[in-house]
Amino acid sequence: MPYRIPTLLLNLALLLMLGAPAALAVEDAPPAWLQQAAAANNPSYQKDVPAVVLFSEQVVTIAPDGRITTTKSYAVRILNREGREYANAVEMYLTGSSKVRDMRAWLIRGSGDVKKYGKENTLDQISDPNDIYNEYRVRIIPAERDADAGMVFGYQATIEEAPLFGQDLWRFQSRLPTLLSRYTLVLPAGWRASSVTFNHAKIEPTVTAGSTYTWELSNLPPIEKEPRSPEVTNLAPRIAVNYFPPDGSPVTGTKTFSSWADVSRWETELNDPQTALDDTLAAKARELTGNSKTELERIQAVARFVQSLQYISIDIGVGRGNGYRPRPASQVLAKAYGDCKDKANLMRTLLKALRITAYPVAIYSGDPTFVREEWASPFQFNHAIIAVKVSDETQAATIITHPKLGRLLIFDATDESTMVGDLPEHEQGSLALIIAGDDGLLVRMPTTPPESNQLERQIEATLADDGSITGSIQERSVGQSAVDERRAFKHFSRPDYLKIIEMWVTRGVSGARVTRVEPVDGKVDGRFALDVEFSAARYAQLMQNRLLVFKPAIVSRRDALALTQPTRKHPIVLDSNAFTETVRVKLPQGFGVDEMPDPLKLETPFGNYTASYDVKDGQLLFTRKLTMRAMTIPAADYAAVRSFFERIRAVEQSPVVLARQ
Repeated sequence: MPYRIPTLLLNLALLLMLGAPAALAVEDAPPAWLQQAAAANNPSYQKDVPAVVLFSEQVVTIAPDGRITTTKSYAVRILNREGREYANAVEMYLTGSSKVRDMRAWLIRGSGDVKKYGKENTLDQISDPNDIYNEYRVRIIPAERDADAGMVFGYQATIEEAPLFGQDLWRFQSRLPTLLSRYTLVLPAGWRASSVTFNHAKIEPTVTAGSTYTWELSNLPPIEKEPRSPEVTNLAPRIAVNYFPPDGSPVTGTKTFSSWADVSRWETELNDPQTALDDTLAAKARELTGNSKTELERIQAVARFVQSLQYISIDIGVGRGNGYRPRPASQVLAKAYGDCKDKANLMRTLLKALRITAYPVAIYSGDPTFVREEWASPFQFNHAIIAVKVSDETQAATIITHPKLGRLLIFDATDESTMVGDLPEHEQGSLALIIAGDDGLLVRMPTTPPESNQLERQIEATLADDGSITGSIQERSVGQSAVDERRAFKHFSRPDYLKIIEMWVTRGVSGARVTRVEPVDGKVDGRFALDVEFSAARYAQLMQNRLLVFKPAIVSRRDALALTQPTRKHPIVLDSNAFTETVRVKLPQGFGVDEMPDPLKLETPFGNYTASYDVKDGQLLFTRKLTMRAMTIPAADYAAVRSFFERIRAVEQSPVVLARQ
């Protein structure tokens, strides 16, 4: 029942006078922590900050048997209409090992009126609708449609669970500014806890009663989105927590890890039994590699097959560790589908039939800087790939040398767009765990050099004396440059893909008519080819019937980076790639070059660029080359990076002027 917070006592008195049960109004009232949070004044923020977290707290209570009760309290003030999406309570739980015991929410309007949300407003659904069966479920209280700027949304939830590990992870904020964020761990008497801080100076806990630990941060500013900035997981402060009983031994049913070798041994026990060979698997391996002549060709043949299997996840018994255990390879082959760990395990088993050793690799997909060496925990990973032991005859950009296991070819069997010898961009350079029993190590994944991710473009064009142009574009790409093209080609329907190419051409050639688009996906060698033909009635501007003005950079680079802000808060993350373009423009008869831009040559630690112009035999030859090296550059050096790209943009926008002879 709606009421105004300032007149709560008055309303209660009125209810008592009318004979109504006062308990109803008390039950509907927001808890004291939410009322206090709603009364807090927040600083002023930029207009694009959608909301501010007023209060975020998690109280984790560990029972002597290791079971956990977690109480979460959260309050957010909506600052503009875009912030309404934060008026939702979402809590995940795991069927069989955890449950949401209680969950309720409140929306406090600017007038003071309150709307309460309870069981009747709560949705319960599978966490990933793309999975056939997934024991992870979510409880949701959606209040977005009721919310608006100026309102405060808060919720409280109590979750009970039997944890798999004696570890936890707490993120103090997302991108939103946060006034107060607190994590409290309540341990049985005699227990102890330790923590590691990421993305912030060491946060020391306050310890009370000997076994209650509290970590707290306040007045956290918003984390702004900036082009090419690190992921928010590498910017927002977080802590990793380990907790132990008095003698340091693990609680029954939970795992603790003192080193990465401990994690490797545990995961090896889950993985190795699932690689049992049978006649069907051996026959499939021979069938796939019948025409292969080299070690690399055999690996490529198996990889293409595994990548072609449909990605489907079936997670059963996750609370008992099955979220880390692949299904048996024979089962994955028979069903012709699996998730990342299933695909890695199947590939590993098929290679085993060919007497090629391979190891599973645990990695975090999405942020190459997420995994930290100082906290040994499976919690740091969300994806599984593979490391294939290769001989000296096999050469590829993604081979690393392990101190005990030797040369290992790293490959992602799930990413169907990335071929053997390459690695998805968001996994390159990250720390990952080679799962190999006592020999398991946390190692740095390879970063491919720029020439492995190259896009080469040739443009042949003819310019007429009225400014019209006809031309052809020929692109050939490899590595992650090819992956970007391949993903677009696979993702969109043919008509939508054609529209994307047309939009790209017409951005550079206004009013262009694209007459041919021919993509070719090289599934064996990993290359991608694109041929385009176009024409436009008015590309060059005819002035006073004697001058023609046009840009020789006819179409844009696909990954052009615009750094327009004068200052920057976060580092700049650059990827490894190379781009070369040669443009030949046949000049109209009777015209000669009157003005031409100066050539440009830039050399920096993070990238090189050259642009040059030449006229020969009635043709203008324009070339440009850009090489970028994978690097994270401090925000203090932003001016140098911005200047680099500004000078490139200036030369690529510069026109050539032709004069009638």
